[in-house]
Amino acid sequence: MKIVGITSCPAGLAHTPMAAKALEKAGSKLGYEVRIEQQGSMGQVNKLTAQEIAEADFVLLATDQKIVQEERFDGKKKIRVNISTCIKAPEAVLQKCVQAISK
Repeated sequence: MKIVGITSCPAGLAHTPMAAKALEKAGSKLGYEVRIEQQGSMGQVNKLTAQEIAEADFVLLATDQKIVQEERFDGKKKIRVNISTCIKAPEAVLQKCVQAISK
């Protein structure tokens, strides 16, 4: 399972990288390939490539706000979740997302 995503909080300083790291670590533990782009005060960090997006099974948007260049994900299954949930329970978030797209 290949998952790409965006983490973005209003300030983009703490929760954004914390959620990205938590999701990538949880994905590795669960056997998923997870690659997360961070958006915040530093701009776009670890920007996703067009190839990574094309190969992904779905896109996880861990944010409650508008993200930059969301149109890159047009035509992909997108799941939007609260960024705090990704920090607190990243494995549960990924498992729920995988179940949702498998239906």
